Amino acid sequence: MKKRSLVAWVFVGPAVSVIGLFFLLPVLAGLALSMTDFDLYALADLRNLRFAGLDNYAHVLALPLFWKALGNTLYFVVVGVPLSIVLSLAMAVLLQSPLARFKPFYRTALFAPVVTTLVAVAVIWRYLLHVRYGLVNEGLGKLGMGPFDWLGDPDWAMPSIILFAVWKGFGANMIIFVAALQAIPPELYEAARLDGATRWQQFRHVTLPMLRPTLLLVSVLTMAGYFQLFAEPYVMTQGGPLQSTVSVLYLMYEEGFRWWNLGTASAVAFLLFVLMIGVTQGLLRLGRRGEEAAAG
Repeated sequence: MKKRSLVAWVFVGPAVSVIGLFFLLPVLAGLALSMTDFDLYALADLRNLRFAGLDNYAHVLALPLFWKALGNTLYFVVVGVPLSIVLSLAMAVLLQSPLARFKPFYRTALFAPVVTTLVAVAVIWRYLLHVRYGLVNEGLGKLGMGPFDWLGDPDWAMPSIILFAVWKGFGANMIIFVAALQAIPPELYEAARLDGATRWQQFRHVTLPMLRPTLLLVSVLTMAGYFQLFAEPYVMTQGGPLQSTVSVLYLMYEEGFRWWNLGTASAVAFLLFVLMIGVTQGLLRLGRRGEEAAAG
């Protein structure tokens, strides 16, 4: 038994070492950093570093901008995640339809935004949404609408970023859903058709129940990605207008790399981490309850 354990650790050891070195150790270092007043002066001379305890967390929670950024992030997650999942599932179902033609081409075309450089396409979208010279407003103008200041109006800035993020990332979820749909036994659909089920009833009572584990996985992964909103507002709006697109990660960047309050930035990161863990646990519990209800 001991020999088997030793052999197992020989195989697992390198992977555990890499995880500990590149994940666990930085996390612990960040946690320690969040309890200090590490700033530009401490960076120049570690003798200026002082232990702050939970003062950084209290300071962050007292910042109005933190709650503004948290509200913006939650808005992005609550609207963007369902929209991305629904769109990716709809595209996957359409691509799996027997009536669909040129499936490899459409899969490649819809997945292409996922593998393009985020900053490059964000710059292109910024020009497309330009209030005076953008193609979007030019097209709307021919329809007698607009122009709209998509990135300069607080009411439109976050919806524009959500639209861009959904376009950029839904292709990855679509591929996952396509693989899951291909794994559903065709006999289930044949039995449903023999019972007189319509296409909507087949989707509701066959497809969705069989996709429940995949939906949970995609929801968790998409939620985790959307909580980490940073590059989109950084490139497209710089957190404006009127801080309407400042996210929690954008606030962390500002505190850490603009004002060099690295202790405060680490506290912001760990508060976001705790929030993400809580939301993830909530999704997993909902998934377990759904499986228990289906089994019962």
